[in-house]
Amino acid sequence: MRFCRVNLTYFCAPMNLQPAIYFAPFQGITTKAFRAVYARYFAGVDKLFTPYFANIAVDYPLPALKMKALQHQSENGIPVIPQILSKSAPEILSFARSCAALGFGELNWNLGCPYPQVARKKRGSGMLPFPEMVDEILDQVMPHMPLSFSVKCRLGYTKASEIMDLLPVFNRYPVSELTIHARTGKQLYSGKTDPDAFGAALEGFQVPVVYNGDIFTTEDFRNISGLFPGISRFMIGRGILQDPFLPARIKGLPQPGDGRAVLRGFLDDLYFETRREKKDSPSALNAMKEYWTYLMFAFEEPVVVFRRLKKAGSFDDYEDATNEVFAHDSLKIQD
Repeated sequence: MRFCRVNLTYFCAPMNLQPAIYFAPFQGITTKAFRAVYARYFAGVDKLFTPYFANIAVDYPLPALKMKALQHQSENGIPVIPQILSKSAPEILSFARSCAALGFGELNWNLGCPYPQVARKKRGSGMLPFPEMVDEILDQVMPHMPLSFSVKCRLGYTKASEIMDLLPVFNRYPVSELTIHARTGKQLYSGKTDPDAFGAALEGFQVPVVYNGDIFTTEDFRNISGLFPGISRFMIGRGILQDPFLPARIKGLPQPGDGRAVLRGFLDDLYFETRREKKDSPSALNAMKEYWTYLMFAFEEPVVVFRRLKKAGSFDDYEDATNEVFAHDSLKIQD
């Protein structure tokens, strides 16, 4: 069954509309525990996306670990959006049915993962050079999709121009939102974003577009908003990991009087929830250290901060290192 859109134009957001901010998923970091603790401490985020699910057994119940990761459909009132990484229409639909049965309202398809071990299998951003493949999957999925279905992608895998070949494909289907990271997959997270390529594609899309890429400060947000005044939805990943207060600051929401105490409370709760989630295995310590590779930039001397945490070889060492950071290192993210 083919879908056809007619007489649709890109919606330009009214001036002064409060932006919608989505927290991008990060494998191994934005776990169920992380999302729950983050939502308790910080304001401004409108959607929380899960790290991608993959290797779904078609028409079988989800295994216990996947069910546990999908335990909450929202966190402190913020909707949680499951994400799937797949090149199989039956797999996507099977996961969608499971998510619908659990009470979720939206499923996101990951066409943006840039990592070579994923992309070389024509999954994630590796599928972007093959618009006919994207078209075939959407044609099979959309007539039977029980949820709102959104897509996250990049400008292309090897070339930013690849998005132009995907434009008529996405316009043909009732995709609820299209998030575009303004880089190619080959770039990973290095190099510069390409606002020109993003803007050229934006003019032709008839689905709501979400901007993603290199928003680390309120100034970054103002610059992107100025370039694309028709965009009212933004996905932020590394920027929030580095500055958990960023969404509230972008929206002009009240800031805490003692941001240092709030950040410390968040980290302590996250630490104990992560230990509980991982049953005090060494992977809990590794997960916290991985998060600190981003959060260190919240401090004036990030290298010094991370050096303290990196040396921690036990939970006691980690707690001592965290105490040292908050006793001696200056926070720079509150402005």
